[in-house]
Amino acid sequence: MRVERRMRVRKKVFGTPAKPRFSVFRSNRYVYGQLIDDTTGKTLVSLSGGLEKKLHGGKPKIWGAFEVGAALAEIAKKKGITTVVFDRNGYKFHGRVKSCAEGARKGGLRF
Repeated sequence: MRVERRMRVRKKVFGTPAKPRFSVFRSNRYVYGQLIDDTTGKTLVSLSGGLEKKLHGGKPKIWGAFEVGAALAEIAKKKGITTVVFDRNGYKFHGRVKSCAEGARKGGLRF
């Protein structure tokens, strides 16, 4: 069901170099974020809550997701990206996905 929802959303959401797609993936343990340019199919920025242990640091999952969004926004600002298109990847905009989006907004990304 999530894959069907994901494809339905992906028909409408498209990332460009000026306004990349901010894709969120949620595993049972961590949250992963990517900024993707769909015209070339390249990932511009990626960040993992699992690989960056200092982001998660034993906090609850929602706080870890917030930190991933904020850190991704900082990296994106250094690369000159300020506006993105949010892709929730078939998940409900609730919990960790929402927290990651709020962290990115607080970090300076607009969507």
